[in-house]
Amino acid sequence: MNQKEIGELRRRFRPERNAISRIYGCYVNGNREIVSYLDTSLGLMPEEEVELYLARLKKTLTGSLGKNLLDIVFSTKQVMDSDEHKLLSDLRNSQLQNADAREAFYNVVIEQLDLGENGYLILLASDAYDVPRRGRDGADDESENMFTYMICAICPVKDAGYALRYFHDDNEFHGGALGRMVDNTYLGFLFPAFDDRAANIYNALYYARKPGDLHQEFIDAVFHTGPLMSADEQREAFHDVLSESLADECGYDLIQTVHEQLLERMEERKDEQNPEPLTMSPRELCDILENGGASAERLEAFERSCGERFGENAVLNPANLIDGKRFEIITPEARISVNPSCSYVVEYRIIDGRKYLLIPAEHDVTVNGMPVRVANPAGQTETASPMENAEVSE
Repeated sequence: MNQKEIGELRRRFRPERNAISRIYGCYVNGNREIVSYLDTSLGLMPEEEVELYLARLKKTLTGSLGKNLLDIVFSTKQVMDSDEHKLLSDLRNSQLQNADAREAFYNVVIEQLDLGENGYLILLASDAYDVPRRGRDGADDESENMFTYMICAICPVKDAGYALRYFHDDNEFHGGALGRMVDNTYLGFLFPAFDDRAANIYNALYYARKPGDLHQEFIDAVFHTGPLMSADEQREAFHDVLSESLADECGYDLIQTVHEQLLERMEERKDEQNPEPLTMSPRELCDILENGGASAERLEAFERSCGERFGENAVLNPANLIDGKRFEIITPEARISVNPSCSYVVEYRIIDGRKYLLIPAEHDVTVNGMPVRVANPAGQTETASPMENAEVSE
């Protein structure tokens, strides 16, 4: 799925736009016991309550592709004959009306997922989207297909705290506990995926509020598709692959080149307003390393190592490989933080036999927020104001 397709589905989560008739679910306590079930019509709820439920379901389609939103890919064997795919298909095909399938799903989740002493709420909803055909002028024409899907949101339950409350009978305020409340969505998924604006039963879209905490146990229990790498894990693995495969060629200039070229491609994709996430193969990353001066032997080692860490035919998102918001250099004595788009200002030099990382100080220099004067070789000075692109701290 791309951002346009996700956005198209997100817009449906308004009371007047969706075809969701009922909300199903259950409240699971900290002992992994079902305390209560939810099976209620949206038509009988107050509008404010409907919006609360829809907001938590909609949250499942929020975030960045490759970070909060990850593709779950089923094998052909799973689609043809597996308990996990059959259960999801039964839920979807029955529009969640199959009570036995719902109970089986609840048990699968409860057996593996633990979100703390207050437990969590499992929410399920089914929607049927009459997908309009896009005309040549961009306007919506008559529908060509119906996209029927289910969406699941896992919401932690938390204590609402202790506060002063007004007691009408006493006409007084007293301290009191506010009970428990449903927090925002923490995990969830959409099945099947909405690829090319149609159902793709070979894929699901998985959501995690925290990209660094995917809850692999939930993925294993529901999908059985093997481990997913979080964005943080991908970045760490990429750093390890660079360090191990390039060895003594993993110098500052080469890593600076990698960062600059990946950032440049990310900016180009943003300017193009292309809804498809930017992806790169290890072979394309090798081209960048080659431009940075890596030898053929090290490039071969890099590509081989990528296959071992990310899998054969890996497709990588550059946004998960580098930090596009920070370019930071740390030594035992100092920390240099540079605007990522201006990483080129830092230069590596050997002066009088010693290694240095240099930044220009021609215009704007501050020390602890105070403008300072930097002397030039002739002993002259210039008045400086705060730097915009680089900051050095010891």
